Amino acid sequence: VNRGIGGQTTPQMLARMYADVIRLHPAAFVLLAGINDIAGNTGPETIDMVENNIRAMCELAASHHIKIVLCLLTPVSDYTKTNQTGHLPPADIANLNHWLQTYAPDVHAQVADYHAALADEKGMLREGYSEDGLHPNARGYELLAPVAEAAIEAALK
Repeated sequence: VNRGIGGQTTPQMLARMYADVIRLHPAAFVLLAGINDIAGNTGPETIDMVENNIRAMCELAASHHIKIVLCLLTPVSDYTKTNQTGHLPPADIANLNHWLQTYAPDVHAQVADYHAALADEKGMLREGYSEDGLHPNARGYELLAPVAEAAIEAALK
């Protein structure tokens, strides 16, 4: 069940955790979160605030025996007419992705490395895999689907 809402930040996602995840009793929970926080969609946030919100969601899931898949944020690029790196610094994405990778073992989470699946040799979102340099297009999602499937399968083992 897809409960993602475009543009939402981690505090908004945390507020929906019971209604949209826990009450549904899923076997696994796939979390892709943080890019909208970096963008400041709901106001300024520190990286610690984002990490704490992700921790809270993961701890809620774990306490309800729900397996966790943490998705690394996808890269962004300026290959389209939209300049994404100006308000979504690749260094901030890399920092949050590093934290997600090091945090995952703490909650026995699987990692879905969306970043590696879409990054080019410069670490940017591959040209032709997004219309706006941020959101993957159909070609991009073709690369992400097997990454998600493998992480879910590993989580459920």
